[in-house]
Amino acid sequence: SMKIYHNPRCSTSRKTLDLLKEKGLEPEVILYLTNTPTAKELSAVLNQLGMTAFDLIRKNEAIYKDNYKDKEHSNKEWIDILVANPKLIERPIIINNGKAVIGRPIERVLDII
Repeated sequence: SMKIYHNPRCSTSRKTLDLLKEKGLEPEVILYLTNTPTAKELSAVLNQLGMTAFDLIRKNEAIYKDNYKDKEHSNKEWIDILVANPKLIERPIIINNGKAVIGRPIERVLDII
């Protein structure tokens, strides 16, 4: 089943969800800011994305700049940081049939539907 890690306050996330619905798809919407993935879930998503946790961080966020910029952490530590600070998770993430993409640009979701 298709899932989208979604932030309704993000215009890119809203546009991506709209695109999926225009294609006749109804993904499971995960509001990751309130329903934060566990470290295990996030690790699985990262495997599907083919990315490290550091690659998934929104580096323009104040939380990152104030607390984590220029600091070395293991992948597991970065995952724990993302779980503790879900606002740092890049969005939207779309998962379909074991594959995942970040919807930036929005058209990237077409690669997995």
